[in-house]
Amino acid sequence: MLTVGAVLAPAVVAAALSAYELSARSLWLDESATVAIASQHGEALWAAMRYDGGNMLAYYGLVHVLISLFGNSLVVLRLPSVVATAVTAGTVSVIGLRLFNRSVGLAAGLLTAVSLPLIYWGQDARAYALMYALCALSWLGFVALVDGESARSPGKPPVWAWPLYVIALVLAMYMTFVAVLVVPAQLASLFWYRRRFRLVASGLAIAAICSLPLVVLARERGAGQLFWIPRPSFSEAAAPIEQILGSGLPPQFHLTATSLPLLGLTVALLVLIGVAALMGDRAHSAVDNVSRERWAAALVVSWLLVPGLVDTVESFVGQSVFESRYLLVSAPAASLALSCGLCSSRWPRSIGAAAVAGLLVLRFVQILPSYGVSPENWHGAADYVFDSARSGDCIAFYPADGRGAFDYYFEGSGRPAGRLPRPVLPDAPFTEVKVYVEDYQALQRSEIRRVAASCPRLWLVSSHVGVPPATATSTAHYVRYEALLSSLGRHFSHRSRATFGYAQQVDVWLFST
Repeated sequence: MLTVGAVLAPAVVAAALSAYELSARSLWLDESATVAIASQHGEALWAAMRYDGGNMLAYYGLVHVLISLFGNSLVVLRLPSVVATAVTAGTVSVIGLRLFNRSVGLAAGLLTAVSLPLIYWGQDARAYALMYALCALSWLGFVALVDGESARSPGKPPVWAWPLYVIALVLAMYMTFVAVLVVPAQLASLFWYRRRFRLVASGLAIAAICSLPLVVLARERGAGQLFWIPRPSFSEAAAPIEQILGSGLPPQFHLTATSLPLLGLTVALLVLIGVAALMGDRAHSAVDNVSRERWAAALVVSWLLVPGLVDTVESFVGQSVFESRYLLVSAPAASLALSCGLCSSRWPRSIGAAAVAGLLVLRFVQILPSYGVSPENWHGAADYVFDSARSGDCIAFYPADGRGAFDYYFEGSGRPAGRLPRPVLPDAPFTEVKVYVEDYQALQRSEIRRVAASCPRLWLVSSHVGVPPATATSTAHYVRYEALLSSLGRHFSHRSRATFGYAQQVDVWLFST
């Protein structure tokens, strides 16, 4: 019963923290893309998923089914992420139980559950929470495959281990490509405990074959969809570390008074745990136990460090994928490392329990202010335009992606389409939901003259316009945006701006004659 509780308690905590005020935060740009893509049908749905290069292919299919059955409310859209976050916390507990003991499993699961980055993505209509859960399940299958023993067939792994490993890994990659980062970490851990390598290799071979359609779709799309990710820099290295260690979520949320103390405490504890492990007495009577203990520690370290190292190398030598949300596949390993060290016999039990409790309290303090806060407030921007629009107004979006958020909030507003501004970029009525992904088209000079002649007032809604000096493509998008503002300023005598959100600010310009 205690063992079951050690798994269920973290899962329940994660579910509760993710479900609280689930619909309070505004839809953001990528979530609106989820709605637009998953709302399509037939060939239009497949074309939209192909345009995204196969990324999140399985996720779009899942959300399409949910929308068809239950509608597209924010609760429906975000509920899969809530469930996935609960699964992640519970799975980490099971891994801690299998590798170490019940105390480690409980502590690791709770530290995973009480984590601002994981809770944030657990309240988001994107595939990341599901990818984290499936990666954790693949690690569970991997651990059982390498080290497990079947009660019915001693010397053999449990019958469920190999299928779980393969299926979870394949589904994780069909959620988002970056799930592949866990594979080098798993292989690295086998260096310390070279058992059942052939079973692991056969599983990876099947996973590779099953992922070939994704490779084809990704090659067709190319790396253009990652244009916004710059190469790693020293100044940006802190953000992934903060998120993996659960001490903050920049730039989505501002630092609180306890963010830096939590980060410092977490790093200090990890250093102490590492030093204690290196200096501790490793004398054991059974060589197999020594090998297994070393492997368990090596697995956690590989899970924690290898994905980031592989991601960083790839970002320097190939296409940059250095993005904090991708590196959160290592967050459960940080929880396991902390729990394993604090719950070990090297520390008095009371001190270890107090340290875990302190970390949980400080982590909860980071989560609490985030509820209902919209770092990218498209809901506020849409309501502002809908409430302030006049007859004859027009509206343009740069990039066109922002149109998806306005479509969503228009659908739920109950407003008649005739009272809204007439869309001129993109030129499609609000009653028609289309997919606009990374569409950075701007009004040409002739189009601006025509718009100025027919629209006494023009709303321009912009966000994610590019920030130089990032990548060449991002800079080009920004230059085009500045040129658009300048050209509109020459054709309209007055302009004003309202801003919404802060992490990715939504600008609402009003140009009038």
